Amino acid sequence: MAAVTYFVVLPFVRGEDGELIALEPIEAQSATSAASKALVLSRRNAGAVAFSRTGDPSQGEFEPAVVIARYGDTPDDLE
Repeated sequence: MAAVTYFVVLPFVRGEDGELIALEPIEAQSATSAASKALVLSRRNAGAVAFSRTGDPSQGEFEPAVVIARYGDTPDDLE
């Protein structure tokens, strides 16, 4: 199977002791759409990251994620 690129938005909220907690990832249609959704979600949450992953889902092999945009508070170890 050919390589496929997925665009994903990952919103974050703050837990009771202030730690960042990832919510459910949201798939987007493009890099632009992912960045826009991340911006909107960051206004309702602690922050959000838009990223892409390219790989072969049938093999379960993916390249490292590429960060498209970050808004608000997000974990430092995402890059």
